[in-house]
Amino acid sequence: MKIVVIGGTGLIGSKLIEVLTPQGHELFAASPSTGVNTLTGEGVAAALAGTDVVVDVSNSPSFADQAVMDFFQTSTGNLLRLEEEAGVGHHVALSIVGADRAPDSGYLRAKVAQEKLIIESGRPFSIVRATQFYQFVSSIADAATVDGEVRVPLGSLQPMAAEDVVQALARATVAPATMSTHEIGGPRAFTMPDLMRMTLTASGDPRAVVGDPEARYFGTRLTGKELCPGDDAELSRTTFSDWLAAAAPSTR
Repeated sequence: MKIVVIGGTGLIGSKLIEVLTPQGHELFAASPSTGVNTLTGEGVAAALAGTDVVVDVSNSPSFADQAVMDFFQTSTGNLLRLEEEAGVGHHVALSIVGADRAPDSGYLRAKVAQEKLIIESGRPFSIVRATQFYQFVSSIADAATVDGEVRVPLGSLQPMAAEDVVQALARATVAPATMSTHEIGGPRAFTMPDLMRMTLTASGDPRAVVGDPEARYFGTRLTGKELCPGDDAELSRTTFSDWLAAAAPSTR
């Protein structure tokens, strides 16, 4: 099976290629650095020739509201059109749990728009909606730091390890198209303040964490479990505590 991974040189894409290559598939990491630009269309048709499955794990270079919307609409539109011309049989996309429940976030609105294009395209597809990654929690703390304090909303996240995201994507990639969305998440939910405190404590970071109902998460209020998966979601096994323990030597 020939599989093209859009965004294949990034965190998730590169790990996905590592997982699928030993299974005997032909993998290609598509990104601007490998001559494939889904915004301009450069190199896309050539990359898709003879391809069975396209997995889109790409991300916008800018998180500004209009820029991220333009990226996902243009990139996804180009991909779907060129996949049809190439006879690609399955489009797999990575999206975000709860994106449709956080309309104040420009980034999440753009992910909803991306999903809509895929669903309405008529192409065979599978959408995997994941929760936030453990790997990015410390970056969230940094972005939320104001005057030395980490100020975050009171709502909850149910994060998961990027490696577990990859395993779910790998299963979706080699399976038939589901023509549906599938939610995945970590084994348990945490309030944002608790999640930040665990992260900072594990790395010996002295910053105080403040739960602030006026704080925003990617531009949106987070008051409850808007970004947590539903009851029928697939939950991973890697706990945040275990992940922090394994990551600790490289973060100190």
